[in-house]
Amino acid sequence: MFTDSHCHLSFPELAAQMPQIRQAMVDAQVERALCICTTLEEFETVHALALGYDNFWATVGVHPDNEGVTEPTLDDLLVRGQLPRVVAVGETGLDYYRLNGRSLADMAWQRERFRIHIRAARQLAKPLVIHTRSASEDTLAVLREEGEDGTAGSAGGVFHCFTESQAVARAALDLGFYISFSGVLTFKNAQDIRDVAAFVPLDRLLIETDSPYLAPVPYRGKTNNPSYVPWVAKQLAQLRDCPLELIAQATSANFERLFKDVNLEKVH
Repeated sequence: MFTDSHCHLSFPELAAQMPQIRQAMVDAQVERALCICTTLEEFETVHALALGYDNFWATVGVHPDNEGVTEPTLDDLLVRGQLPRVVAVGETGLDYYRLNGRSLADMAWQRERFRIHIRAARQLAKPLVIHTRSASEDTLAVLREEGEDGTAGSAGGVFHCFTESQAVARAALDLGFYISFSGVLTFKNAQDIRDVAAFVPLDRLLIETDSPYLAPVPYRGKTNNPSYVPWVAKQLAQLRDCPLELIAQATSANFERLFKDVNLEKVH
């Protein structure tokens, strides 16, 4: 019924609890999850989850906020991106939230890393998983400069854990991207985000946990996991005054349409 389009099951908080998490997913009717890679060092672990479970898939990428890790080359991403059950490139994008005294000019390395991911996604014909924080203007600018305009040849993808303005959402939609909402949508102080979620067309919506982070109300403050993603769907159903089943069906169909290989690849 439900699909978690973005989670970090390789992280220590969750990896040691896989049997319990998988049972909780069954109990909550969460049928699938996309396991997100944030460093090349963790890729094998993320990929092993996708190879080991027929309702998990993987991405390859290096998170923009990660420093002191292996810097990905185009070839690094292309080789891994062609492996079975790797359906997207990312998590990638820009994050200027923690500049630590640096200027935006000093973040050129991050923008170059982002460009390499975009080029890999276009060559692989697989979507991007975009992270943007305090950097939406540059994120959109780099995408445009790299030819991501929603036309043939674009990689497309999703802006995950969306917390930006309606104007940014509109710009992302205009470039052909999907918008994904997390447990932040349920937070008391997130009315602006709920307004954006009500604005995004139903056929461009995804839901996620971003677990182990950002557990939705009523679990806020606890370790998040994919079984909590129905609470995001419930908030969307309330915002749109529609049945929960409609949100579950639409977001799962959107997941299949964006990450095309999820219906083609099976564990043997």
